[in-house]
Order: sequence, then C-alpha cells, then structure tokens
Amino acid sequence: MITLVLACAPLYAQQAHVNLDWNPHKNNDNLTPFMANIISPEVRDDHTVTFRVKAPKAQEVMLAGGPLLLAVGKGNTPIPFTKSADGTWSLTIGPVKPNIYVYKFIIDGATIPDPNNTLGGVGDQPPYSQLVVHGDGPAYYDARKVPHGAVTRHVYYSDVTKGEREMYVYTPPGYDRRKKYPVLYLVGGSGELASNWAIEGRANFILDNLLAEGKAVPMIIAMPNNQVVHRSHPQHVELTFKLFETELRNHIVPIVEQNYSTRTDRRGRALSGLSMGGRHTQFVGWKCLDLFASFGILSAGDLDTEKSSAAFLNDPDVNKKVDYLFVGQGTYEDRPGTRTNVLHEVLLKRKIQHDYYVGGDGGHDWGTWRHLLYAKLLPNLWRKK
Repeated sequence: MITLVLACAPLYAQQAHVNLDWNPHKNNDNLTPFMANIISPEVRDDHTVTFRVKAPKAQEVMLAGGPLLLAVGKGNTPIPFTKSADGTWSLTIGPVKPNIYVYKFIIDGATIPDPNNTLGGVGDQPPYSQLVVHGDGPAYYDARKVPHGAVTRHVYYSDVTKGEREMYVYTPPGYDRRKKYPVLYLVGGSGELASNWAIEGRANFILDNLLAEGKAVPMIIAMPNNQVVHRSHPQHVELTFKLFETELRNHIVPIVEQNYSTRTDRRGRALSGLSMGGRHTQFVGWKCLDLFASFGILSAGDLDTEKSSAAFLNDPDVNKKVDYLFVGQGTYEDRPGTRTNVLHEVLLKRKIQHDYYVGGDGGHDWGTWRHLLYAKLLPNLWRKK
C-alpha cells in the first residue's frame, strides 16, 4: 500500500497541496485548483508567470504588488491585463527571479486577492495572494528532505493586553530536554502576527536546512505577537515599547522558559525583529541587557538614534555586554537616509561592534527578511565570543 501511494503521488497537480511542494504553481497536469474556475497563477520553467481572472463585466484589471513589480522592472506601477472575448482577463510577466512574492489584483479600482490562487496570506492587514516562482529545486526556505523541527502554538492570557494571545515556538530536530538550548525571540512588523515568521518567513524550514548543513547552532525560536497596541492608534509610538517590554518580561520569556529546556542566562537569549519589530529590538532590547546579549535589527532603526538610544550608545562596556549585533536590510531599500543606514552610521561613529549587511533581491518585504535570516542572523548567533 505504501509503495502504491508513493508511486501515484506524482500524478497529482502540485496545487492540490498533496505535499509541501517547492513548485506549487507549476501545473504539470493542467488541472484547475479545487473550487477555482481558472488556473492562476501558472509558473513555467522559464520563470514566466501567467495570471488569469474571469471578470466579464469588469472594465479594468491590473496586477499590484511592490516586490513583484520591482522584480519585472515596473517599480510600483500596476500592470494592466488583457481581456479576451469570453470575459477572461490575462497577463503574462517575466522571466521573474525565483522567490516568493506577494501580489493582489485591482479590478475596477477594488484591490482583492487572486480569487483562484490556493496560496494566500493574512496578518495584521487585509488578505493577499502569494506567488512561488520555483528554481531548479527546493530553495533555502523550502521543506527539504532533512530532519525537521517542530512548531508549537501556545495560547495564553496576558494581563498586559487583557486578553488571550498566541506565540509559536520552534524546537530543533532531535530536541532533547536534557540539554539547554539558547533562544531567539523573533518578532514581526506592523503588518505581521505571531504566525507570519513561520508561514511567510519560513523560519522553521530555514533553520532546519541550516542545521542539516552544519551552518547554525541548534536553538529554540520563540515567535510571539508583538502587536500590543492597534497599529492605527494615535499614540502607538508612545505606548508600544513600554507595553511590549512588560509583555516580554511578564509572559513571553517566562512561558518559554517554563515549557522548554532553555538557557536562562542573558547570553543564551537573543531578540530580533523586522521593521516595527526591529524598532522593538532597538528600543526595548537595548534597554533590557539583563535579558538579552544578542540582537538582530532587520529593515529598521531610528533617524534620531543618538537621542533615542543614548543609554546604550554611551555605555562604555556595551561591546563587552553584547555578543552579536546584526543590522541588515534589503538591496532595494538601501538608500542614504533610511533608518537602517542611519543606525549603521551611528554605530560606526560610536565604535560599537556590529555586523552590517545589505543583500537579497527584495525591498521592504519577506524576500529580504527570509534572506537576512538565512544569510546572516541564524548562522552567526552564538558563534562568537
């Protein structure tokens, strides 16, 4: 029976979600996704992509999605579709460099996810569609044939936000309670929730692959929700940092250390985040050197770092207290005056040791943050000092 199932598996179209495929939008069998009325998107081996939607009464259909448009040289200008006689609108773009992209359709002015795409995403923002442009095999962020860790969802009551909250915790392959593991507390940005680092960020698969290659130290990754104030609240900036620090101290760190076999010294803890989470890392983490000794600031910083982080910058022993400080951003957000660039310049001026990196093929998006996690942050944690 097992042999029969394995032998038949390739007959299914990837979009049927039979496996965690690395090429889910390559439709080998020309099968329409379940509950859809047309195939969209369709990715070919030459990396061209065709989007389709049936909207016979529509007057205009366009493709939107900053990183995807950037990848095909369109900047932020939406790309129009062409309408056929049967009311089907279609658009072919590319070749597009292999990666995972976020996109939406604009139909007569209304922005919506692709109604036929089985890969979607949600967060602290409206839903969107995901496009996977495959390469010649599984990427560094894909589920490969290696030992896999486990991701556990924890739900708990917070007396900080007065409600139930969630946190996802990754344990590495072969997790052994007789050992003590370092912990990376990894947080999201303004539009992200606790689940996004595992789903969009692929943090668990990235670390699985790095561990299999011997390129990272076995660690636990705690992925909490760092949204503690409505992002549109007029006092968001004034309120969020103190509340998140309290949430970290009262709930997040204690829950992880009560439920897992962890190191409980400051040098066994790291804090990192993207965008708003990077600001949380700077404005909260740098104030909590009793809790953390390593930091990762991804696509973030502060234009007034000299003032806002004065205590950290003026600490004469800061280079002794910090084991690893990473500051990184994507290739297409590297321009003078950005928060990340300003932060880097201030750290250089103050002679504070840090690892600065600009790379990947993205801008302010998951293409960048996955790359920064893989290329720099995870391989370097607990490797130095």
